[in-house]
Amino acid sequence: MDTAIIAIYCFVDDFFKARGHREDPQTQMSDAEVLTTALVAARFFGGNLEQARRLLHHPNWIPHMLSKSQFIRRLHRLAPVMQTLFQILGNYWLRHTTEPIFLIDSFPLPCCDNARIRRARLYPPQRYGKTYYGYVASKQRRFYGLKVHLLCTLEGYPVEAYLTPASYSDVRMLKALLWDLPEGALVLGDRAYNDYRLEDELAAHAAIKLLPLRKKRSKRAVAAYVVFVQQRLRRRIESVGSMLARLLPRWIHAVTARGFELKIMLCLLAYSISCALK
Repeated sequence: MDTAIIAIYCFVDDFFKARGHREDPQTQMSDAEVLTTALVAARFFGGNLEQARRLLHHPNWIPHMLSKSQFIRRLHRLAPVMQTLFQILGNYWLRHTTEPIFLIDSFPLPCCDNARIRRARLYPPQRYGKTYYGYVASKQRRFYGLKVHLLCTLEGYPVEAYLTPASYSDVRMLKALLWDLPEGALVLGDRAYNDYRLEDELAAHAAIKLLPLRKKRSKRAVAAYVVFVQQRLRRRIESVGSMLARLLPRWIHAVTARGFELKIMLCLLAYSISCALK
């Protein structure tokens, strides 16, 4: 763990220096140390910031650790920086992938148990209605919260990630992707990503082939051997989902919706950085 913590800090500190990041000269705990503490929490403690603070509040690590409230405020101010770092890493994986094959999938992120939906405070149903109600077809189970839509390389490195309410369909999210992929790229997804019109537009204007698993009686059915390859390759992004599930606790503790989304972002960033430090 010690080696991993040092590697994370060096990575984050070099990133801040490369951006010419400036801080108040009176600051005792740098932004690099704040972000490192949060990433250590996401990587080793299931997003528990307090455990990471206690671990790193040591003369050999971070002697001037902020109080809990000060730390949370500083961390929230670094949210745009985290998004920038994730995008930079995504562009790096995009340029250095061995094959122009990409995988897309979505994963549920419940904010509370189904029995507590009516009392949910992060996204109260009295205010949002059924916007945050979702359904996991593979588990045949409903949930309440968010979805993370992830676009990965064939090696399992994240390129793009988006958070949406649970009721948003996968096809709807397809249209919001940047699609900044190389010409001739092949994007594989499950049956929820069937959209013939979008497939034609991507092929005509961006030379990108979107090839999801076909539904029964599809008008664009593919050969059996293609289906076999699709299913084998899709296991890799399912493995990524399993890794992210290990980083996140079963229930993410957060007081506000912004804090809930921040912890998810930290998990995605911690996974991307861990891929870079392999």
